[in-house]
Amino acid sequence: MNLGLILICGVLALKAAELPVELAPGSQLRSVDVVLDCHYIEEAVGGFPGAFAGSFSSDPATLVLRGVSVADDGSLDSVTNYEAPGTDTDSASPIIFEVSETLVPIPYAESLLHADCAGEKVTCEISPYSLHLADEGPSQASWFMGTLKLSSGISIALVLKVSNVREEDERMAVLHPRLKVPISKEGTVLTTVEFQLSSRTPTLRTRLGTSVTLDCSFALASSSPLASLEWRLQYRGSGRRVFHYQAGDVAQAEQSTAHVDVVQLLETGDASLSLQGVGVGDEGTYICLVSTPQHQAQNIIQLQLVEPPRVRLFPELVSREGDGATTLTCEISGYYPLDVSVKWTREAPDDKDKIPISGSSTYFSSHRQAQDGTYGINSYLSINTAIELGPVTYSCHVSHLALEEPITASAQLRTPEQKTSNGLVGTFIATFIFLAALVGLMLRRRKTVDPKSEESLETSG
Repeated sequence: MNLGLILICGVLALKAAELPVELAPGSQLRSVDVVLDCHYIEEAVGGFPGAFAGSFSSDPATLVLRGVSVADDGSLDSVTNYEAPGTDTDSASPIIFEVSETLVPIPYAESLLHADCAGEKVTCEISPYSLHLADEGPSQASWFMGTLKLSSGISIALVLKVSNVREEDERMAVLHPRLKVPISKEGTVLTTVEFQLSSRTPTLRTRLGTSVTLDCSFALASSSPLASLEWRLQYRGSGRRVFHYQAGDVAQAEQSTAHVDVVQLLETGDASLSLQGVGVGDEGTYICLVSTPQHQAQNIIQLQLVEPPRVRLFPELVSREGDGATTLTCEISGYYPLDVSVKWTREAPDDKDKIPISGSSTYFSSHRQAQDGTYGINSYLSINTAIELGPVTYSCHVSHLALEEPITASAQLRTPEQKTSNGLVGTFIATFIFLAALVGLMLRRRKTVDPKSEESLETSG
C-alpha cells in the first residue's frame, strides 16, 4: 500500500461506508494507482535436490493497477501515483507487474482501493498462464494469471499479457532474471488485461425451496470473442453439467430449474446462473467456465443449503403417578445438513443456573431422512420422578448450522404438594356446590305449600 493510500484512510474511516459505485453528488471519476502485495507462484521444475514433482515456489511480488477509474468526492486529493524502485538486474530483483486496463476494465477497483481502510484483507497471487491457441497448441510465453480475493467475498481473475516490445528495441530489451520477460526502464513487467472474470458471491448459503443467483461476470478484449460458457456442479466426487452455451448454437440447460440470460451474456458479459426452488440435489461446488479461442478462466462458487430444525418436547407436563419412571422425548425434524447438537438441562426454583444432564439417562434414536432430503432424530431423557421433591423444569436445547441461537423446548414436573393441594381445592369446591344446591332446594320446598294442606289447617282452627 503506497503512502497516498495510507493518508486517506483517516478520512475514509470517518465516512463509515465505502464509496458507492454510482457517482454521488459532487463526485467525479479519477484515475488512481492501486498497489497490492502479492505472491508469485510457480511450479518448481528441476528445483533443489530432493524436491518433489509438482511442488511450487512462492516469492513476494507487487501488482500495480495503473490508472483505474474510481469515484472521488475530494477525499483522494492526497493519493499519489506509484513510483517504481528502478532497474535491478540481479537475481534478487523485485517482481513488479504493472497492469493497464486500456483494453479491459478491472472490476471492483474501488473495493480494492479502499480495502485497507475498510479492514478487508486482499489475497493476491500471480502465476504463469498457459495460453491455448486453436492451431498452435499451448504457449506459456509472456502470459500471466492474476487472482485477487477480498475477505468480503469478491473474487477476480485477470489474464495478463506482457506488452509487446518493438522489433528495433527487442535486442536491447532487458529481461527479468527470474521471469525471462522484458522489463521497463524502471524494472517492472508491463502488462495489459486481455480477459477478466469476477464474482461477488463465491459462497452462498440459502434455505431449501428458495431461488438464488450465482454471480459470474466477464469482459474480453475485442480480439478475443466469447467461444463458450459452461456451468458445472461438483459434489462429493461426482460432477454434472448444469448449463452450456456454444457461440453460434442454442443455449442448453441440463436441468429445468437452471437459467442463464443469453442476451445479457452476449451484451454485458453477465454469465450468472439462476436456480429456482433449490433442493438438496443442488448443493455443491459450481464452476463458471468462460472460454475464448485463446483464453479460459473459471470462477468457483460454493452453494450450501440449510434448513432449521423443528423441535417438540413431550409430554409437556409430567405427573408423579405410576412407578416414578418417565421418559421425555425431544423430537427434532426437518433440518439440513445432518449435524445437529442436543443438550438437556434441569432447573429447580432454587437453582441459579440450568444444570446440564448427561450420561446414561440420555440417548438418541437413529437418523431419519424425509423425501425432501431433510433429516430427523429423537433425543430421550429418562427421569425418576420419585426422587424429585419440588417442581422441576427439564429443557431440550437444539443447536444447528441454520440457527443463530439454539431452540429450547421445556417440560414441567409437578410436585406432590401441587397434586395434593389441587385435590383438596377440588374437593372443597365440589362440597360447597353440593351444599349450596341442597340449601336452595330446601328453601324452595318451604315456599311451595299444598292448598289442601292449607284448608285443613284453617278448619281445624
